[in-house]
Amino acid sequence: MAGIIISRRTKKILVEEKLSARILTLNRPKQLNALLFQMISRLLELFIAYEEDSNVKLVIVKGKGRAFCAGGDVAATIRDINEGTWRLGAKFYWKQFTLNYTLATYRKPQVSILNGIVMGGGAGASIHGRFRVATENSVFAMPETALGLFPDVGASYFLSRLPGFFGEYLGLTGTRLDGAEMLVCGLATHFVPSERLSLLEEALCKLDSSDPTIISAVINEYSKQPYMKEKSAYHRLNVIDRCFSRRTVEEIISALEREALNKKDDWISKTIQSLKRASPTSLKISLRSIRQGRLQGVGQCLVREYRIACHVMQGKLSRDLFEGFRAILLDKDKNPKWEPSKLELVSDDMVDSYFSMMDDEGWEDLKLPARFNLPAYAIAKL
Repeated sequence: MAGIIISRRTKKILVEEKLSARILTLNRPKQLNALLFQMISRLLELFIAYEEDSNVKLVIVKGKGRAFCAGGDVAATIRDINEGTWRLGAKFYWKQFTLNYTLATYRKPQVSILNGIVMGGGAGASIHGRFRVATENSVFAMPETALGLFPDVGASYFLSRLPGFFGEYLGLTGTRLDGAEMLVCGLATHFVPSERLSLLEEALCKLDSSDPTIISAVINEYSKQPYMKEKSAYHRLNVIDRCFSRRTVEEIISALEREALNKKDDWISKTIQSLKRASPTSLKISLRSIRQGRLQGVGQCLVREYRIACHVMQGKLSRDLFEGFRAILLDKDKNPKWEPSKLELVSDDMVDSYFSMMDDEGWEDLKLPARFNLPAYAIAKL
C-alpha cells in the first residue's frame, strides 16, 4: 500500500526573532522568491507591526536560495486577469505599492541582503529601504519593457535619482548589473562578500540599536571594495548621458546610432538591440514615467505608476503585457508581436492615456496610508 503523503503548505515568509532584530526570509526558492499577493500582504502586516513594537530595532530581509526576489509573480497576476477581471491584478498592485511606500517611509532601519537575483518587485521590496547589501552573487535588473510592462514599484522614483541618466538607461534597456555596479551607482549601500554574510547577520542581531550610523558602521566592518569589470556600462556614463538625456525614445536611439558610426563598440549595438526588441509602447510610457519621477516624491510616483499599471492590465489601450507574457514566459519563443509595432505608431496622445485616471466604474486612484513621526531621510522622499 502506498504511503500516505501529508502535504504541508510551507510558509512563504519565514520569520526569526533574534533579540531586537527581526529576520524575514522570502521562501519560494524554486520560483526565485517571486512575490504572491499573500506574501506581500504578510510582509506589509509584519512591517507595520514591527514599526509599532518598541522591542524591534531593525528588520533584515533576505531570500532563500539563489535569489533575493525575482519580482512579482507575473504568471499568477495574468492568470487572475484571464480568469475574471483585471481588477484582481489591480488589487495586487494596490497592496504591493502600499508596501513599497511603507518601506520607503519606514521609521526603523531595514537591511536587505541582496545575495542573488533582485529584479522588478524584488527591487521594490529592498531598494526603498535604508540599507541594501550587495554581494558577488547579486544580479539587478528592471526587465519590464521586454515584457510589455514598465518599471513600477516606485522605480520611477529610485531610477530617476541615479547618477546622470543611468536610470533611464536601466529602465528602458532592462540591463543587468552586478553587485559592484549596484554599489557604484547607489542602488546598493554596501558590498559584502557572501562568505561574510552569516557573521554580518550575527553582528547586526547583537546590536540592539536603530541608529543608522551605528548599523552602517557594523556593515562597513564586513564590507569590501569590489572589483568593477572593465566592460561595465557604468564606465560609459558619458555616452549614456549624451544619449539617454534626449527627449524621446526615437531621439535616444538616433543618438546611439550616431555614436555607433563614430566608434565600433559592441556595447552600443547591444543597447540599440535591447531597445528595438522591447515593446514600443512600454518604452514610451517608461521614459515619461521616469522623467516625471525626477520631480516627484515617492508617493506621487506610486500613484502615477498605479494608474499606468491599471491601464496596462485592463488591456484596452494595448495588449502588449499579454503578448510579452506569452513570448517570454509561456511559449518562450522570445519573439513578441508588439502592437503598435513601431515607435512612430505610438502617439503622444496614446501615452497620455496611460497617465490619466481610468474611466471605469468604481475605480479610484491609489490611496496611500498616512505616515507619522518620520525620520528626516524619509521626509526627504516625500
